[in-house]
Amino acid sequence: QVQLVESGGGLMQAGDSPRLSCAASGWTFSIHAMGWFRQAPGKEREFLGVFRNIGDNTFYADSAKGRFTISFDNAKNTLFLQMNSLLQEDTAVYYCAAGITHYSTLSYYANKEAYNYWGQGTQVTVSS
Repeated sequence: QVQLVESGGGLMQAGDSPRLSCAASGWTFSIHAMGWFRQAPGKEREFLGVFRNIGDNTFYADSAKGRFTISFDNAKNTLFLQMNSLLQEDTAVYYCAAGITHYSTLSYYANKEAYNYWGQGTQVTVSS
């Protein structure tokens, strides 16, 4: 089993550049990739990006490219999402997820079905 705990959310101002964290524990050796998603009220859960520890590969959704950066601290088993220049439309619950199946095509991790474990989410609310 893998446990994921997100942190770093809260009430923010437009233009802020917060960093969200996702601490993994448990059977972390089984993780092949970790991703970030978000879900705004009334909308589907949206893929933002994924990190795969083999080769330190990352893949981003088009909506995240340029403003969001994913990184991973191997010593702490913690995934980060650096968000720059927040917009009001970034208001959502942000989730991290871990997948234990290896997929050769990194973009496949854009699918929610590629993940086996999910965190509880952290709310990010952006005010103008």
